Amino acid sequence: MSELWGVTLSGDDVVVARLTGEIDLSNASDIADQLGAGVPNSALGLVVDLTATSYLDSSGVHLLFDLGERLTRRQQQLYVVVPMDAPIRRVLRIVNLGDSVPLMATVEEAEASIRANA
Repeated sequence: MSELWGVTLSGDDVVVARLTGEIDLSNASDIADQLGAGVPNSALGLVVDLTATSYLDSSGVHLLFDLGERLTRRQQQLYVVVPMDAPIRRVLRIVNLGDSVPLMATVEEAEASIRANA
């Protein structure tokens, strides 16, 4: 059986995490662990790219809220990238994630915003 999700981390001053597949109760904790371990204290922030994410349940939503709080305590920023027409964006709007974590349309916009706000 192939894995239904993946996390790819890249970058130095701004870490970009590209999440693929489905994020749900079965893997949200593992993803949170990978993201937490992948952001050094020296980084300005983290961009979570959900462009290739096909499914996000309440566990995934909670992961994003929790990650935002943890990074804020570390004086780091979190931006989430979701294409404007993605069904996941609608879910994140409903739960008002954008009130605490900025939602962007592209990774480049998110990286530039983190650097500008540092």
